[in-house]
Amino acid sequence: MDVVVLIGRVLFVVLFFGSAVGHFTQTEAMTGYAQSRGVPAPKAGVLAAGVLMVLGAVSVLLGIWADLGALLLVIVLLPTAFLMHRFWSETDPETKQGEMIHFNKDLALAGASLMLFAFFAHVDELGLTITGPLFHLG
Repeated sequence: MDVVVLIGRVLFVVLFFGSAVGHFTQTEAMTGYAQSRGVPAPKAGVLAAGVLMVLGAVSVLLGIWADLGALLLVIVLLPTAFLMHRFWSETDPETKQGEMIHFNKDLALAGASLMLFAFFAHVDELGLTITGPLFHLG
């Protein structure tokens, strides 16, 4: 069972590492997009999101306070969904559909991250982790 959970953690964080790389290698392009969406301090937001994704993904992957790492991912995902992917304000059907897909993906990943938080904070023996949870749910 421990190996299955580890494989799941690896598969889960691949997306966040890839996205974080984009935040750091394509900062200017992402900043322009964030600015076009009305995000305050767009460059700082892009870089902060990249840092939170790396920290959260490393935490979940290695099992270093993985519950906290899962919460860091939620902190990135929810604002991204509502600030960057406002499909309801789009008029072009193709753009609207693309933004809706991204919005729903971010919501689904936030839900999965919340479940991981609860899992890590509730299970006493996590197996194949470096530390135990930071939070303890009954």
